[in-house]
Amino acid sequence: MTPAIDPVTLEVIRNALTAAAEEISLVVMRSARSPLLREAGDHSSVITDADGFLIAQGRDVPMHMGVMSFTVREFLRQVPKAQLQPGDVWFLNLPEVGGNHLPDVKAIRPVFVDGDLAAFAVSLAHWADVGGAVPGSYVANATDAWQEGLRIPPLRVFTAEGADAEKLGIILANVRGAPERKGDILAQVAATRAAELRLQQIAGQHGAGLLQAAMAAIHDRAEAQMRAVIAAIPDGNYEGADWLDDDAGGGGPVAIRVRVRIAGDRATFDFSDCDAAARGPVNTTPFITAASVFYVMKALFGPDIQPSGGCYRPFEIITRPGTVLDPGADKPVVGGNHETSQRIADAVFRAFAGLVPERLTAGGPTTSGLILFGGRRADSIWTTLYETHGGGEGARADRDGAPVIRVHMSNVMNTPAEVIEAEYPLRIEAQALRKGSGGKGRHTGGDGLHRVYRVLCEDMSVTSMFERRVVPPYGLVGGEPGATFRVDVLKADGTQNELPGKANIRLGPGDRVIVNSCGGGGYGAPAEPQRNRKNADQRREPA
Repeated sequence: MTPAIDPVTLEVIRNALTAAAEEISLVVMRSARSPLLREAGDHSSVITDADGFLIAQGRDVPMHMGVMSFTVREFLRQVPKAQLQPGDVWFLNLPEVGGNHLPDVKAIRPVFVDGDLAAFAVSLAHWADVGGAVPGSYVANATDAWQEGLRIPPLRVFTAEGADAEKLGIILANVRGAPERKGDILAQVAATRAAELRLQQIAGQHGAGLLQAAMAAIHDRAEAQMRAVIAAIPDGNYEGADWLDDDAGGGGPVAIRVRVRIAGDRATFDFSDCDAAARGPVNTTPFITAASVFYVMKALFGPDIQPSGGCYRPFEIITRPGTVLDPGADKPVVGGNHETSQRIADAVFRAFAGLVPERLTAGGPTTSGLILFGGRRADSIWTTLYETHGGGEGARADRDGAPVIRVHMSNVMNTPAEVIEAEYPLRIEAQALRKGSGGKGRHTGGDGLHRVYRVLCEDMSVTSMFERRVVPPYGLVGGEPGATFRVDVLKADGTQNELPGKANIRLGPGDRVIVNSCGGGGYGAPAEPQRNRKNADQRREPA
C-alpha cells in the first residue's frame, strides 16, 4: 500500500529531486573535456521514475529535456527491467529510441534502493563529433541516417566493475577527438553516479515507499494543474504555421503547420499537414515535436507547473508518417534537432497569437546559428569547435527585445573568444552587436551578433547549419521583421561569398568567416517614426 504524503513533505522531496537533476548538469560542466560542454553548456539532465516518466529536470536545454520525457520509456521497450543491475550505465543515441539526433548521446543509469529499481538518472551531452563524413558530424548534403555518424543502440558500457573496454573501444575508434570524447563519457558517468547517491540519500531520509508516493503525487498534481490551465483556454480550433528556409537538398521553404484543438481540459496538436520529409538533414522526430509542444504550453500557460510525465498527460500530439516531423528512421535529422524544433515552437506560438498576444514575443533567433570548425592544432591534435550564435530577441508588448540571446528551444552559451583562441586554430578578429538588425515597432527587436573568425591552420573544415537566412524573424501586431541571418566567407585572396545555410566547405590559412546573426522582430506598429528612425541611425551595422 502506498503511504499518504503531506504537502510539506511532498515539497521537500520535489525540490530534492530537482536538485539531484541539477547536480548532474553541474558535474558534467565541471568535469567534461570539451569546451562545448564545460563552456557552452550543451547538455541536459533529468530524473525519471522507475517506469521512465519524467519526474525532475535541470535548468538546461528545453529540446533535450522534452525529448528525455520519452528516452527511458523507449529504452525500456528494448531493455527489460530484469536485465538492469546496480552500477550499470547504458549509452544510446538512436533518434528512434526516444531521441533527437546522433550527437546528443544519452547516458542512462538505473538507480536501485534496497535492491529494487527506484528511478533513472539520465545525462544527455552533445558530443562534438560522432564520426560521419565530416568533422563535427553535420553532413549538410546527407540523404540518409547512416551518413551522419556512429549509431549507438542501447549499450551497457559501464557496470559495477567499471568500463567495458571492448565496447568503449568500439565507440572511441569511430569518433574524431577520441581523448576528448572519452573525457566527456567519463563526465556523464560521474554525473549520473552523483544523482544516484542523492536519490539513495533521499530514500534513506524519507523511506523508499514515501519516495515512490511523492513521485506519484508529483505526476498527479502536475496533471491537475495543466488540465486547469487548458480548461481556462476557450474551446475551439487554433491554427499556426512557420517555415524552414529550405529542405537542405535544393528545395524551397518547408512548411510546419499545426491545428490546435482545445476541448475542455485536453489539448490536441495535429501536425498532419506539414510538408513531406526533406531530402536533407532538417527532418526531425515525433519526440522533438512533442518536446516543442511541451515547451510552448508550459511557457504560455503553466510556467510554474513541475515538468513531469503527469504535466503532459492532457496532450495528444499527432504526426503523419512521411512528413518532415515523422520521416522514418532512415532519414537524416542532424539539423532538425535545433532548427525544425524551433519552427514547431513558432508555429504553435503563432496559433495562439490572436488569443494571448500580450504573452508572446515577436520572432527571434529561433535557430542555432551553427558554424562548426574542424581542424588540427600546431601539435597535430584534432579539434572541433561547435559554436552556436545567438541573435536578437523579438520584442514584446511591454519592452524591446534583448540583443544576442538564445530563445525557446535553445539555452546554450557562447564559447568565450579567449577559450576559442586557446583551444582551436582560430582567431576572433571582431565581436560586436549587429547594429540596426532588430525590426522596428512600438517596441524594437533586439540586435544580432557580428563576429569574425580567422583560420590559422592549413586545412579547416567549416560547416554551416542555420535558419532565418531566407525567412526572417517575424514581427507581431504590426511590427517589422528582423534582419535575416547572414554568414560570409572572405578568402585570403580578397574574394567574398555568402555561405549557404547548410554547407560543408574547406578553408585555409588567412581565410575569414564573418557571422551576422539575425535581429528580432518588432512588436506593434511604430508609434513615433522620428524616434525610431533616429534609433536606427544609431545602430548601424559594422562594416
